[in-house]
Amino acid sequence: MTKQTVVLDSTLTCPECGHIETEKMPTDTCQWFYECKSCKAVLKPLEGDCCVFCSYATVPCPPIQDGSSCCG
Repeated sequence: MTKQTVVLDSTLTCPECGHIETEKMPTDTCQWFYECKSCKAVLKPLEGDCCVFCSYATVPCPPIQDGSSCCG
């Protein structure tokens, strides 16, 4: 069985202003809040998602990519 390579860079898109920023995801914790670097809106996960990367980014967080549950 081959272990999937986990992608650590994910591109977040702010739902308030549309600003796009690529960030490195933490591997040891979930990120529940993210402040947009453009409009300063504080993003929180959408209902049912475990972190801001799962809600607003191009790649879900490392635990989800790995097939395990998120840090919740």
